[in-house]
Amino acid sequence: MKTRSQKVQDVEILHQTLQSTPNIFVNGFEKLTVEQDFQLRKAVRDAGGRYKVVKNALAEKAAVGTPAEPILKGLAGMCSIAYTAADPVALAKALTRYAKDNPTLTFKAGLVEGRVIDVGSIEALAAMPAKEEIYAKLLFLINAPAQRLVSAINGVARNLAVVIDQGVQENKFSA
Repeated sequence: MKTRSQKVQDVEILHQTLQSTPNIFVNGFEKLTVEQDFQLRKAVRDAGGRYKVVKNALAEKAAVGTPAEPILKGLAGMCSIAYTAADPVALAKALTRYAKDNPTLTFKAGLVEGRVIDVGSIEALAAMPAKEEIYAKLLFLINAPAQRLVSAINGVARNLAVVIDQGVQENKFSA
């Protein structure tokens, strides 16, 4: 059993975490086995996130004055939070994939880039491509016109060289 001072310290640590983390997903879980919990924590870690089981009253106290206050108010049941300062899409994908395999994990709410989102938005976020994929597509779109311009310029020079070469071969031009 934790003492009151340990609980106060836990609340302060959680408050600092909530204050500095822009992406948080609140989950409900029941009857997870130790193995299932280990797999969930591993999936969250692999996605670049952190996972913490929270006591509802302590989480609500810790959230006061943070962007996460609306999503941690009035929690009921067994709750946990998964959070990351990195890519929220990767974490949402990992949690959604895990929830499909283990229906005991449910979504309650989320906070992405400081904005509160609902359960449907979490699933829509999980369906999005990862940041790296979006960056690759964007770079391709930026590079495509430049590649076409270079090809067109090279085509003109190549065509000119072919015409000159044919003229020399047919002795119309002297080399």
